[in-house]
Formats: sequence, C-alpha cells, structure tokens
Amino acid sequence: MQISHIYMSILGEAETDVSAVNEVISEAASEGNASARLNVLFGYFGDKIRELGSNLLAGIIVAVIGWYVIKLICKACKKLLYKSRLDDSVSDFLLAIIKIILRIVLFITIATTLGIQMTSFLTLLASAGLAISLSLQGCLTNFAGGVLILILKPFTVGDYIVDSSGHEGTVTSIDIIYTRLLTVDNRSVVIPNGNLANSTVTNVTKESIRRIDFNISINYSENIEKVRGILESTAKNHPLVLQDHEISAFVNKFDPSAIDMTLRVWVKTEDYWTLKAQLQELIKVTFDQCDIIIPYDKLDVNIVTDEEDKKK
Repeated sequence: MQISHIYMSILGEAETDVSAVNEVISEAASEGNASARLNVLFGYFGDKIRELGSNLLAGIIVAVIGWYVIKLICKACKKLLYKSRLDDSVSDFLLAIIKIILRIVLFITIATTLGIQMTSFLTLLASAGLAISLSLQGCLTNFAGGVLILILKPFTVGDYIVDSSGHEGTVTSIDIIYTRLLTVDNRSVVIPNGNLANSTVTNVTKESIRRIDFNISINYSENIEKVRGILESTAKNHPLVLQDHEISAFVNKFDPSAIDMTLRVWVKTEDYWTLKAQLQELIKVTFDQCDIIIPYDKLDVNIVTDEEDKKK
C-alpha cells in the first residue's frame, strides 16, 4: 500500500510538469502571429535551459569537490582504523561502509543540486531497505555477531574454543557471517556468528598457563600423609610441571568406599594434554611401586541352588 502511494506521488509530479508544458504550448497557440508564438515558447524553454545549465554547472562543481572531500575523509579514516587494534578485515569492512555512505550522501546532494525531487525516491528506497532487512533478518544477526567478534576479540584464529552447544575445536577462520572450527579428529565445523555472539564461549587457550586437577581415590587403610608426599614428589619431579606455581595434594572428600584426594599442578597451555596423560600414568606406576591401593567398586554375587534353598 505504501509503495503504491509513493508510485502515485512520482506520477503526480511528472503529470504536473507535463501540464505546465501544455499550458505554455496552449498560450503560444493563442497568439495571433508566428513571431509572438516563438517568443512565448523561447521565453519559457529558454528559462528552463538556463536553469538547467546553472544546475548542471553547480552539480559538476559539487561532484568534483565532494569526490575530493570523500577521498580526504577515507584517507583519514584509513589511518585511524589501521592505527587501532582492530582486525584488518574489520578495518577494511568499516572503511568500505564509510565509502558507500559518503557516496550515497554525495549522490543525493548532486541530485538535489540538479533540481531533482528526491523525497519520493528516498521514501521508496527506505521502504525497500526495510523489506530487505526483514527478509534477511537471520543473515543480519550473523553479520552483526561477526562484527562484534572481530572488534571485541573474545577469541582469535588459532584459539581452541568450546561453545554452549558443545561444539569445540581450533578456530581456523572468522568471517563476517560464519566462524570455522577444526576439531581434534579433523572435522570442519561451521558456526553462525550470531550463535557465538549470543552464547557462552570458553576460550581454552586464551591464557598462557592452566591448572590441572587430578582426582585419585585411595583406601581408608592408607596413610594420608604418605600418599600426599608421593603425589607432591611425583609432580615436582616431572619436567612439564611449573615449579614456580603451587603444587598441592589434599583430601577432597570421603566417599563410601574410598578417600578422594586431589593433586593440583600448573602447566603451560600447550603442554596441558601431554602432562595430563603422562602424570596420570606416572601416578599409577608410583602407587604400584609403593603398594598404595586404588580401590574400585565391587559387587558380591551369591548364587543359591534349589537344594540349598530347600534346606533353609
């Protein structure tokens, strides 16, 4: 309904111009001789041509000056963006948006200088933009999420992340619409940026060091001080454990069938999985050498035969 109203408005403006020309032609036709008719026609169209010429000259001047000003503004914006800490892709994208906006403003200014009525055209353009934005709502959400990720940098290419949906892997690329992950089993996962921007994301490799907690169960008959000393000594002798950070072993809780102890150590992020595998194996080997029993759940099953059941 709104578009049809705009269309009728444009047609109305065109009909007004045609009516004005028809009136001049009718006025010229009513004159008695040919000389008077030509004077009327030349007078009207001469004024229009002079007006058009002056508008055209003004439009050319505005175009030249405006284009030069846009170049200066873009050059200044480019310096500011590249001096900032923004990602290069974000800087290029923002610079392209600035150029487009400035050129649209220049186009509207030139059209207005030439005497073109832009009101109806701008209204039609705004209505079309609204319709397009509604139809591309999902893409725009992902687009906005991509811009936020590239500007705020909750993670970068090369980081290992885990999102709230359970997707995890190493970030291989961050595009405007999608982020791509590579899993440990070499699968490529493509996640919309809108999901990442509106959910919890754990950046596993953001910090340079991480803490590992080992939970070990021992028998109630074991000596806690002895076990604590073995755990701390095993950790201190491992080359990947950061010795300048706290190494501690303590009783975490009492389970029904075992004492649950915890060993805490710090490691460089890149050595996390290597240390975790090696230290777990080393703890088991050391416990076996020191006769430390690691309990496990047992189930006793008594089978009663029919004869035994009758005796009872």
